[in-house]
Amino acid sequence: MIDNTINDRLYTYIGGIIRELGGTLIEINTMPEHIHFYAYMPKTISVSKFMEIVKANSSKWIHTNFPDKNNFGWQDGYGAFSVSKSLEDAVIQYIKNQQNHHRERSFQEEFIDMLNKYGVEYNENYIWK
Repeated sequence: MIDNTINDRLYTYIGGIIRELGGTLIEINTMPEHIHFYAYMPKTISVSKFMEIVKANSSKWIHTNFPDKNNFGWQDGYGAFSVSKSLEDAVIQYIKNQQNHHRERSFQEEFIDMLNKYGVEYNENYIWK
């Protein structure tokens, strides 16, 4: 679980990973069981490789710097969406307001709604495995 005691340092660290990859972190916010961030990605790396590096390096950093979180691990998968420049401000506000969104809907409900909204096919038997 991600808690408020590490958020600021985690955000800075993830921003550094993204910069090293040639990208720019625009916005980031966490809930105890997941993270949302909006970043400009470099054109030289695939989304899957980008996420693999961000997740692996941030997980290792958490284990190294917070020994009490030695059982921390990101889920196997991830959700990634491209964003139209015209919707950028709305996405940034959405990420900033995660705590408010999750008072009304769970992460699972939110994610399924996003998949449906953007026409992403998925198999309910496997999505949370």
